[in-house]
Amino acid sequence: MSGGAATWRPMRADDLPAVAAMSDTVHGAFTEPLATYAERLALYPQGCHILESRGFEGEGAAIGYLVTHPWRLGAPPKLGAALGALPADPDSYYLHDIALLPAARGQRAGEAAVALVLNLARAAGLPVIELVAVGGADAYWQRLGFAYAAPGVDGPYGPGTFVMRRPVEA
Repeated sequence: MSGGAATWRPMRADDLPAVAAMSDTVHGAFTEPLATYAERLALYPQGCHILESRGFEGEGAAIGYLVTHPWRLGAPPKLGAALGALPADPDSYYLHDIALLPAARGQRAGEAAVALVLNLARAAGLPVIELVAVGGADAYWQRLGFAYAAPGVDGPYGPGTFVMRRPVEA
């Protein structure tokens, strides 16, 4: 699968089955149901994106996704929980979920996703991005400029999960 590049594009409702399947594949115990992604897309479509393969076999295939939205700092949503609505007075931008299939490797898709999230947070006028790192991803997020919100403290999804933050203007 060399010679191509993947690009982020807005998510559509017809992408949701692929999103749920990628979540199951990538996140294991931390996967969320299709309804979670459908709600996020309905609540904040501008924060939902698909990584689509380009320029190689499988062109146009979804090989990753990104789900983000405005939120309240220090209050990550529970895994798989419905939000109902976004807060009227958000003070942070929440990187709810990202999943990249093996086909996305070597394309700097994570770096491109962070750049996209920074732009979305900036456009929303929010000063900080927050996420919950799972499955050992905290070291990856550190390389992309995120720091532990509370070093050494397990995050809301149990042992080995960490709340991490990055200022929008760094």
